[in-house]
Formats: sequence, structure tokens, C-alpha cells
Amino acid sequence: MTRRPSPRAVRLLASTLGTVTLLATAACMNDGAGSTRDTSERRQARSAASPTSPAAQRASASPSAPAALTDDQARGALLTNDDLGAPWGPTEGAALWRDALLKATADNADCGRLLDAVYTEELLGEPSGARAVAGFDDYDEGGQLRYQVHAAHHADVDKRLAWLRTMPQKCARFTAVGPGGARQEVHVTEVGLPKAGDARQGLRLSTRGELDGAPATLTLDLAAVRVGDDAIVLTNGGLTEPRTEDTVRAIQVGADRLKQTRNDPAAPPQTPVEGQSQSPAQSSSPAPSQSPTRGPVRPQPQDRERAQDPDQGDQEQDEDLY
Repeated sequence: MTRRPSPRAVRLLASTLGTVTLLATAACMNDGAGSTRDTSERRQARSAASPTSPAAQRASASPSAPAALTDDQARGALLTNDDLGAPWGPTEGAALWRDALLKATADNADCGRLLDAVYTEELLGEPSGARAVAGFDDYDEGGQLRYQVHAAHHADVDKRLAWLRTMPQKCARFTAVGPGGARQEVHVTEVGLPKAGDARQGLRLSTRGELDGAPATLTLDLAAVRVGDDAIVLTNGGLTEPRTEDTVRAIQVGADRLKQTRNDPAAPPQTPVEGQSQSPAQSSSPAPSQSPTRGPVRPQPQDRERAQDPDQGDQEQDEDLY
């Protein structure tokens, strides 16, 4: 005979089963929450690492650098005869005093470096990009003005300008040796420049030596100006004392023109010439019924045949019906 369990035993068993069920349910819930949390964290990590994610795009975003000076812009920023006026005109070539009095060496490294920079017209160092040069002759005094615009790096130009500022102290007076071994006495002073461009430095260099066996003194105004990330270099002088007002005017006009040239928007695209290939966007747009720059549209060969034989078109239409 089977014995029934007591009511107390039944209650104990039900309570135990309920506890086990609750524990199992809680464990499942915890595992689900942890899995959800892990999945969310992994999804965020993948999103941050993705190159197309907003976080990655914000991290890679940086201000765009200004476009480099082009050859056309450099030529457009040069001085002209009208800017200087009389007695200046187009140059007829390098003056005789250039090699005789500028191609010299010095024991002092800084002073020798300055002479090299004046002779090569590279006061701010060798240009690394676009460059344009204009030369002018003073028909009355025999002087020359050389004006150049070139691309440059902001930090490099400022460093070179800082070096030029030390020349009136480091190389106020020194002795140089010319190509033939003749000794030259060189004197360097500062020249005040107008507030043109973003940074600038002016110098006056005088060197006394021999030209064709006779004593001669060459005096030059030197000017270097930074305009944004571009540079202007000018030399003005000759065997007579240069007019500093010409140097000042050249720098003022030149710096404004260079800035304006860089700020001018690009020229709008020209109207395509007949026969010139068009872009897909242009070819997809409907053509106007009549263009003032194009002649009448010629009929295709098939159209001309139909025009000559009007019955042929009706015959083809009848054939299409069958």
C-alpha cells in the first residue's frame, strides 16, 4: 500500500522548487544583461575604430592648409614699369658691378653668408616652390632694381628674417675679398620699411672695392617681406646711393598686390568650345532649343532621305502596323 506524503512535505518541496526556479531565472537574466552590455561595448569599440564613424571623422578632421602659390599667381604679383615710373624701365641685363663687387668672400661666416645671399638674390633662402622675378634699370643713375615673389614656409621665413635683423650688429663693418683677390670694405646698416605684409626686414649694404681697375662703391637697399606663406625679396641700388623712396614704394605696392592676388577667387569656367568634350553632368542636361554660340543643327542622313521621299516615311509606318 502506497503512502501519501504529508501536507508539510508537499509544501517544503514546492518551496524548494520555487527557490530553484527563481535562482535559475535570475542567473539567466544576469547572463542576458551581461551579454547585452558586452555586445554594446564591443559595438561602441568597433564604431570608434571604424574610419567612417563620426568619432573617427572628428579625430581626423584638421584645418585645411592654404593652397601653395602658383606660377601664375607669382607672375601676377610682380611689379610693373607703371608701378615705379620714370626713370625706371625694363632691365637690359645684369650690371657690370654685380660680379666685380658682390662675388666676394669673408672670414666671418655670417658676413660671408650675407654676401652670398645678396649675390644669389636669396635673402630668404632658396625658394622651394613657385617663383617669379622682374628686373628694372634706372636710366638716369645706372642703378638696378630686382624684385621677386616666391612661395615660402612661414616658420622658415621668420627664422631667416630674425637672422637678417642681427646683421647690422654682427656685420656692421667687415673686410671681404673679391674674385681677383682685391680687398673690399663692407658696411651694413638697417633700413626702415613700411608696415607691409606680416613681417619684414630692410638692410643697406655698401661695399668699396675696384671696378675695372678704378675705386668704386656699390650701395644696395635690401628688403625681405613675408606675406602670409609667401615672400618678397628686393634689391635696389648701384654705384650711386639708391633712392630709398623707390624701395619703400616697391614694397608697399608689391605686398598689397601679392595679398590681393592670393585672395582673388579662381576664374569661372569658360563656355565649352564646339567640339570640346563635355563632362557627364553637362551631357546629361537637356540642350536648349537654340544656342547663340552654335549654328543650326544639321539633319541626320536618315532624316534627309525622309525629307526627299515623304512616301517612304508613310511606308515604314504601314510596315510597323503589321
